[in-house]
Amino acid sequence: MEKINLLSIKVSTGSYKEFVETILEAAELKESQYTCIANVHMLVEAYHSNDFEKIVSNANIITPDGKPLSWALWMLYGIRQVRVAGMDLLPDLLLRAEQKKIPVFFYGGEPSVLDRTLQYIGKKYPHLTVSGAYSPPFRKLSIQEDEAVIRMINDSGAGLVFVVLGCPKQERWMASMKGKIHAVMVGVGGALPVMIGEQRRAPKWMQVAGMEWLFRLLQEPSRLFKRYALTNSLFLYLLFKAYLRQRIFNPGISSRDFNRQ
Repeated sequence: MEKINLLSIKVSTGSYKEFVETILEAAELKESQYTCIANVHMLVEAYHSNDFEKIVSNANIITPDGKPLSWALWMLYGIRQVRVAGMDLLPDLLLRAEQKKIPVFFYGGEPSVLDRTLQYIGKKYPHLTVSGAYSPPFRKLSIQEDEAVIRMINDSGAGLVFVVLGCPKQERWMASMKGKIHAVMVGVGGALPVMIGEQRRAPKWMQVAGMEWLFRLLQEPSRLFKRYALTNSLFLYLLFKAYLRQRIFNPGISSRDFNRQ
């Protein structure tokens, strides 16, 4: 899929169906690759870290999860890119994996969350093969432990590995496992608790209006206020800076020719 430079990261473009089918095609072949589900938080993390920026931009697919990223693509390049949110992508990939008989594996999250995930999938996707689930300890794994995890996942026969470690840990882990784990890794982060009903998702009108962040903030104000205050402000600064720079130095440039990979 085609990628476009967006402020501090690259973002893949295409239809929602194209994102889903591209991931599934690679999963059927058990290609060793990873998908990042990018939002404002990830973009700002990449702005602060060149190392993390390379990890995200080198992903095989980077979906525009947050509505603001879709707006930024339109504002800077005139590209009307549909949002590809992790909260939509996760259940759709599970459904299509069930239909295509692609085994899946869950890596990360607390044991209780994984237990509820398996219960949920047993009811919602009864014919889906879950080849394994593993909750790693909250510390850096040793080389021997990493090798054991790699063997566990590869031996399971999974074509899709859903990684639930949170940003930026899950993206760093996926990048470190590319070429070692023979499956498509997808960093789903907070999408899993929402899918199994542990957390609520914003109403549809808030999703369309790009206010899903506000809904999450109202749910967890003490944890998220500082993050949103800093990341959202920096994102707006970077966006308008890029917009002004483009209008001044490249006023007539075509979105088909600018900043494409």
